[in-house]
Amino acid sequence: MADLMKFVQDELVPRKEFPAFGAGDTITVYYEIKEGEKTRTQFFKGVVIQRRGSGNTETFTIRKMSGSVGVERIFPVNLPALQKVEINKKGAVRRARIFYFRELTGKKAKIKDKRR
Repeated sequence: MADLMKFVQDELVPRKEFPAFGAGDTITVYYEIKEGEKTRTQFFKGVVIQRRGSGNTETFTIRKMSGSVGVERIFPVNLPALQKVEINKKGAVRRARIFYFRELTGKKAKIKDKRR
């Protein structure tokens, strides 16, 4: 049964190609919002907290500050509403999941840039 599920996910579900990004990177995600009959594109710009899962079930979590309130959003990689992902900055972090970033404020919440 697991082989059948893997086959269907690999062959029938279209795979979207996005640039390689990971925890600590600042990215902008453009996605489509439906409001009644109209659709519009909205973006969410923030720091990637984690990437989780593999294949078609992979998700990534982005955190941004809206005023003094932290807002996190989880996006599935194969979400049909996702239009594009832009990498704004590559961050230098040592961990794959930076949950400690939630408690940091001020200058401590700044992530260093990765040298290219």
